[in-house]
Amino acid sequence: MSTREAHSEAVRIDPHTKTTTTGHEWDGIEELDTPLPRWWVVTFYATILWSIGYFLAYPALPTLEGGTQGLIGWHSRASVARDMEQLNEIRGPVLERLANAPLEEIEARPQLLSAVRALGAAAFANNCAGCHGAGAQGAKGYPNLNDDDWLWGGKLSDIRRTIEHGVRWDADKDTRSETMPAFGRDGLLDAKQISLVADQLRAMAKLPGGMATAQGAKLFDDNCSVCHGVDGKGNRDMGAPNLTDALWLFGSDKETIASRIANGGGGVMPAWKDRLDEPTIKALAIYVHTLGGGE
Repeated sequence: MSTREAHSEAVRIDPHTKTTTTGHEWDGIEELDTPLPRWWVVTFYATILWSIGYFLAYPALPTLEGGTQGLIGWHSRASVARDMEQLNEIRGPVLERLANAPLEEIEARPQLLSAVRALGAAAFANNCAGCHGAGAQGAKGYPNLNDDDWLWGGKLSDIRRTIEHGVRWDADKDTRSETMPAFGRDGLLDAKQISLVADQLRAMAKLPGGMATAQGAKLFDDNCSVCHGVDGKGNRDMGAPNLTDALWLFGSDKETIASRIANGGGGVMPAWKDRLDEPTIKALAIYVHTLGGGE
């Protein structure tokens, strides 16, 4: 008996489903030769035809010199360019009014202010949220822009200057550049003296465990008061923070304060004047100023 004849004898009609079997059997279990649903077969071949059409219509196949361009001439870059042109047409009138309006007068014009805040919010999300947070709430080493504690001032002009020229940004000669000395690393104070100053600062801020001493007060007066003031309330012209409140950029525990005294330094912020146009910078300044902590 040939193999074909043996297979033919194995194929039979299943009495329960009335479907032909394939002739495959394993441990008494036979495989039904159930045909695919016609709708599924039609759909399958339709997707094949669709993929061929898509392949021909759109850029799809890489070549040695670039790639196929597609029969309809569509390009994602051209699509983005058209979308940007449409967006600029919509924003054009607002940007023109924003460019011509004095910064201090924008907040007095409710309709213009609403449009400018929307532009500022979008620019903030794209350029600032990575450091200051989506809600401008800040993080360790990155200021909270919602409160009224400002290192360099919270007036509109102050905020605009900070955005334009950055903080300790070497590429901008007009950047805000004051920095804190490394009292420990540079040998200006020893570990015991740094500990006394840290205790003194925590006492001035009325933090739990703070301990004011005559020696700590003298060390503060000799080394810190020139920037932070004799009362410790800071100096915005130098970016020196108020040390008497509960807001601490890097943390208020003694270990963190002692580390800041020992190693000095300060945060860095890019200068945006060469990255963003003037209307966008003005919109950002307005947005930040109206978050709740602007002066």
